[in-house]
Amino acid sequence: MTTTIDTHVDDATFAKHESEVRSYCRNWPAVFTTASGSWLTAQDGIRYLDFFAGAGALNYGHNHPVLKERLIDYLVRDGITHGLDMYTQAKGEFLETFNQRILSPRGYDYRVQFPGPTGTNAVEAALKLARKVTGREAVVSFTNAFHGMTLGSLAVTGNAMKRAGAGIPLVHSTPMPFDNYFDGAMEDFSWFAKTLDDSGSGLNRPAAVIVETVQGEGGVNVASAEWLRALAELCREREILLIVDDVQMGCGRTGEFFSFEFAGIRPDIVTLSKSIGGYGLPMALTLIRPDLDVWGPGEHNGTFRGNNPSFVTATAALEQFWADDDLTDAVHRKGAIIEDRFAELCIKHPELSHRGRGLVQGLVFEDGEKAAAACAHAFEHGLLVETAGPSDEVMKLLPPLTISEEDLRHGLDILAAAVEEVLA
Repeated sequence: MTTTIDTHVDDATFAKHESEVRSYCRNWPAVFTTASGSWLTAQDGIRYLDFFAGAGALNYGHNHPVLKERLIDYLVRDGITHGLDMYTQAKGEFLETFNQRILSPRGYDYRVQFPGPTGTNAVEAALKLARKVTGREAVVSFTNAFHGMTLGSLAVTGNAMKRAGAGIPLVHSTPMPFDNYFDGAMEDFSWFAKTLDDSGSGLNRPAAVIVETVQGEGGVNVASAEWLRALAELCREREILLIVDDVQMGCGRTGEFFSFEFAGIRPDIVTLSKSIGGYGLPMALTLIRPDLDVWGPGEHNGTFRGNNPSFVTATAALEQFWADDDLTDAVHRKGAIIEDRFAELCIKHPELSHRGRGLVQGLVFEDGEKAAAACAHAFEHGLLVETAGPSDEVMKLLPPLTISEEDLRHGLDILAAAVEEVLA
């Protein structure tokens, strides 16, 4: 017997069957059906411009035709889908391409670990390896950091609401102030350096420091190149491993492929996920300095660490976008367009401020409720944009890197109108 399902889905379906933990859909109550480039279409035919890009998982837009064709061809010829850590052609081609297009040109010789399908898997692997290598337990993180929702990653995350969801004490981590945490009133970095060197500080020498160069979920807080270089030097001098979490800011979000390139630093461990798969398919990497690769076989694993369709689209993305500097140049150019528009809004409304790098930009409100209201107004006029920060006070822009300048300016017009409406 065949059961026919009505193709029109009502909001009540989700309210009835899906967990209360759902979040984005509460702010964007549309049922989406198709997507292409920088646009999504809902079942009622309304189109929405995407300034969210899957929280950074869709840097190359929705259903990019080159990536889609490669994926379809692979599936049609019955390519391996699930492979654990077995050798497959798709994985080998990805490793070769990643080395040729990304690692080798930058002088990096990282070993590539496939820890599981998501960013938190990559972070968990990095933390475990740092502790295994050093024999130490503590990890230093930073105020307003976000590194994932599993217990190890959550322990180095700052958000109180997310931490409370653990239900148990989150231990073996110590928060330090991120760059400019005190708004220039004092030198943030001196606190960390002093506690490391003071035998009375109570801070044991940590195994590692984990840092985002731009804190996305934390409110688009941007670390300066000078601060990052000082952090890297501090870690080197005291034999502390430096982990850069590039899950959201990597793969070109700030311009260069890795967000730390502009600072000229070389982390010991790097975590990647979100857009490394190219097409929005689950994939994560932990990049390891070769001498730190002391894992025993199977000591860290995951059932879906061998997602071969992701290897296929990841390889296609590297070939399509990272053969030259065109994408990097475009990200810097489009980022400047957003910065200029935000600067105009801030001049008109002194209670606003803005910050960001490349195509991660934040417009900062004094009141989180007004930021939320502006995002809601933008949605009503066909734009998806989210809030971030400890009080959700930041309108956070993460458009696809491939967005056209015409669409970008159109979205900024909607956003500016929303701001004017809320602050009128």
